[in-house]
Amino acid sequence: MSATSWIEWVGYAASIMIAISLLMTDVIKLRLLNTVGCLLFVIYGFIVGAYPVAVANLAIILINLYHLYKLYNTK
Repeated sequence: MSATSWIEWVGYAASIMIAISLLMTDVIKLRLLNTVGCLLFVIYGFIVGAYPVAVANLAIILINLYHLYKLYNTK
């Protein structure tokens, strides 16, 4: 039985955060949790060399931040 490395745990945490974010009914909570999950995937992607994963999640972070900015400035 092999031990799970710490970077695998980062990947699992990212997956869990993304899944939890999709359960949110409040859009602000959804985008915040999704951003945290995406940030973990960016870290994971760069460390394991999965650059498409890192770049795609970095783009999603920027999209989330844009929408959060719009949500906070229209209220």
